[in-house]
Amino acid sequence: MTAEQLFEALYQTLYMVSLSLVFSVLVGIPLGVVLVVTRKGHILENAAIFTSLNPIVNILRSIPFIILMVAIIPFTRLLVGTSVGTTAAVVPLVVYAAPYVARLIENSLLEVDYGIIEAADSMGATKLQIIMRFLLPEAMGSLILSITTATIGLVGATAMAGAIGAGGVGDVAITYGYQRFDNATMIITVALLVIIVQGLQSLGNLLSKRARRR
Repeated sequence: MTAEQLFEALYQTLYMVSLSLVFSVLVGIPLGVVLVVTRKGHILENAAIFTSLNPIVNILRSIPFIILMVAIIPFTRLLVGTSVGTTAAVVPLVVYAAPYVARLIENSLLEVDYGIIEAADSMGATKLQIIMRFLLPEAMGSLILSITTATIGLVGATAMAGAIGAGGVGDVAITYGYQRFDNATMIITVALLVIIVQGLQSLGNLLSKRARRR
């Protein structure tokens, strides 16, 4: 394994994580908000929506990523034209991470004191204003930590995606470290993943701390 191959693998991992995170957040945050506000006793209580979405999120979260990745190959091919490669891996990563993000967002929003929501409602705020100006801002510190947790989960998932040719650090670890019994490569790839995870967690902690001070 050359340094060029290692840097290429690192780029592929960061590409998969960043792109899948963006789409997972775009899907997961609205889904998490809906799971909160439509539950019994909340501002947009709707039993039909909540009881429909809740089990779907649970089912998707219960499927191991390696199985999910193989199971939705036809869907991946439909979207990107192939089921192999770095870009193709983004599809199962989003399907895997979006429900996870939604559940994390739901938990963060449920931490918000309902008295704040009641106060906003008594002042005449619309439902959308309550969500955008009170619910989300009050939970911002926790939301940042939730997204950090999801991002770290994606890093681990990209390593598994390497098993089917998705590229990235995981692919290097399998191809060079495991299959060729190259212990040095295995150590380097593990160290890279640890550094990425530690960096993400430290950044998330810092941003969360700043958000809580505001």
